[in-house]
Amino acid sequence: MRMLPAPSGTGIIFRRTDLDGFEIEAISRNVARVSYATSLMKKGVLISTTEHLLSAFIGMGIDNAIVELDNLELPILDGSAQPFVEMIQRVGIRKQRRPRKYLRICRELEWRDSNKSIAVYPSDSYSVAYSINFPHPLIGKETFQCELSNGNYLRHIAAARTFGSRADEQAMRNMGLIRGASRENCIVLTRDGIENGPLRFRDEFVRHKVLDLVGDLALLGRQILGKTAPARAGNAMHTALVSASCATKRSGKRFPSRKTPNQSSRDPPPTLPPAPHSKFLRKLIHKEGGTGNRPRTRVSGFLPAAVCGFPPAGR
Repeated sequence: MRMLPAPSGTGIIFRRTDLDGFEIEAISRNVARVSYATSLMKKGVLISTTEHLLSAFIGMGIDNAIVELDNLELPILDGSAQPFVEMIQRVGIRKQRRPRKYLRICRELEWRDSNKSIAVYPSDSYSVAYSINFPHPLIGKETFQCELSNGNYLRHIAAARTFGSRADEQAMRNMGLIRGASRENCIVLTRDGIENGPLRFRDEFVRHKVLDLVGDLALLGRQILGKTAPARAGNAMHTALVSASCATKRSGKRFPSRKTPNQSSRDPPPTLPPAPHSKFLRKLIHKEGGTGNRPRTRVSGFLPAAVCGFPPAGR
């Protein structure tokens, strides 16, 4: 896999180099059927397991990039977004001129399916309040709330790993799922504990659900201004929210960030996030990791990637 720069307004595009450079935009209309991971499909061409990389892009503020890969699945690496984040941090960032456009939630939207639900509410910032309830002694009921600004994503979400049960492993493999899963790229739950501790966070399970949500909502094509509150949801419900939000024209509106009179370019506006400049990553980076179909794959990141970023903490 290789990440390349893209001009402002491009968005995130996946390019299959094994299929003559066929491109699939990371937007709601290309969402394919979702099971254990989020997949995109266009004209029969599939890109699978996109949520961790898209989550890292949002967490690092990347709005525009081209992701090249030579197979249908992104590398799972360690099961979190942290390796992608570290790759981006190592290469550095350069600014562009065009300000970011946001999707502002103007009214409450809510979906329910039995005991699962997801809702999004108007807000002047991007925040998440997630709750889960798993019948396992190490999980049970967990909740986590976080505003995605001032480095909170990097500190509290990026390193949270995906998880799965050893008891469910064979059934999932029989369905053609989790073929690349191992103790190195997920938390393996046993009947009453975990095989490969320790946890990175006491509540790592719900934090990973937040990580997935951020990646799935990236398919809106814009970073949102709103509060999202899922309860016992998952990738399928996350992407259903994306599709319904895009279909409901009055749910939000897009607009550029703005400044008040006499406000410096480094000062945040009174209600909206600061107008970040686009940025470029500067160096070539390499990483190796497994995917669901291939045990190892080379990851290169050229990211003079067009980037719009959260302001550093304290700015």
